[in-house]
Amino acid sequence: MKRLLPAVVAVALAVAGCPDAVDQAAKKRIFSSEDPPQAVAAAQEKLPPEDVASNPAIARRVLGMSAAEATERLGPHTYVATVTWEWSAGPKSVRLKETRELQAGAGGVSGDFLARLSNSNDQGLEVLRIGGQVYARTTYGKDGAGRFRERKRDRGIAERMRDEAFSAVRDFDQLFRGRLALAAKGTQTIDGRVCWRYDVSLGPGSADASKSLPPLASPRGGADDTTLRRRAFFELREPKALQGEVFVDAEKSVVVKASMSGRIGVASDAGDAELRLSLETSLSNIGQPPALKVPEDFLPDEDKPQGIAAALKRFGIERGDGGTPMPVGGAPEPRDDEADEAADPEPAPKTPVAPAPKPKSKP
Repeated sequence: MKRLLPAVVAVALAVAGCPDAVDQAAKKRIFSSEDPPQAVAAAQEKLPPEDVASNPAIARRVLGMSAAEATERLGPHTYVATVTWEWSAGPKSVRLKETRELQAGAGGVSGDFLARLSNSNDQGLEVLRIGGQVYARTTYGKDGAGRFRERKRDRGIAERMRDEAFSAVRDFDQLFRGRLALAAKGTQTIDGRVCWRYDVSLGPGSADASKSLPPLASPRGGADDTTLRRRAFFELREPKALQGEVFVDAEKSVVVKASMSGRIGVASDAGDAELRLSLETSLSNIGQPPALKVPEDFLPDEDKPQGIAAALKRFGIERGDGGTPMPVGGAPEPRDDEADEAADPEPAPKTPVAPAPKPKSKP
């Protein structure tokens, strides 16, 4: 037994000295340095602008670049895009002009910015982020903008608004089913920056566009008419013509300027329709932080009513007594015992009952 003990100890030490590879990988992940945010990591990737025309993958990255990544690459800047939509179906025609604006401060991940969306129908939304605090307001009517309201529970609205304001070129490309074909036409200087110039035309359909997707979920009663029209447009749209030009910064690989126009047709049993689109974008004030400040008269964030009592108070229904909210129909109904006491306020005293005599004990 004494001879076996050293051998057992030696085997145990050998096993302990050769830990599992899975454990080693887990420890490496746990104690490794934290990965940088996605926008920072994407901004460090080299995207040769001279390869945009010949490499579709680089073209999609440049055309679909997010606002956070563009800010990480360029620094502070001002972005403005104007999109004109004109629908025509038979004798009817509808025209809408949309403006997207972004004033971006330094830092694409948590930097300050003001994003604004507005259109020719006096509709719009503004989102302001300063020092991590988010404020939002709607713009409507001829009286101008309303007051900002603080949004302590952002829920991602700031990031969505910033991307939507900056993504006019990406949206244009998606509407044309990713068929923007770029042809390099040398370089050109814009606001002192060397940019690659590309002519835009309508290219062939890509294989990715034909991939089948799972069916969309519909409500039990079926989708409404507006939703059905939108689905029909996205399913039946067919690009007809496209032309324009795009300028990409030679150093930072960000779209500095774009000008495009095109037509999309929709053929259906209800009749043929056509959508004419035009896009103008410009990027300026690169490296100049915008003068953003906290609104002076913003409205505080407002919680929803907590519980039934707070909801009744919100609608002006006073509390009936010290602790019970008064119902909508009036005062609360009395309980059964309260009703009996009200009918007979002085009840007759109860007759005392004599105790039963104790049994005599046997001798």
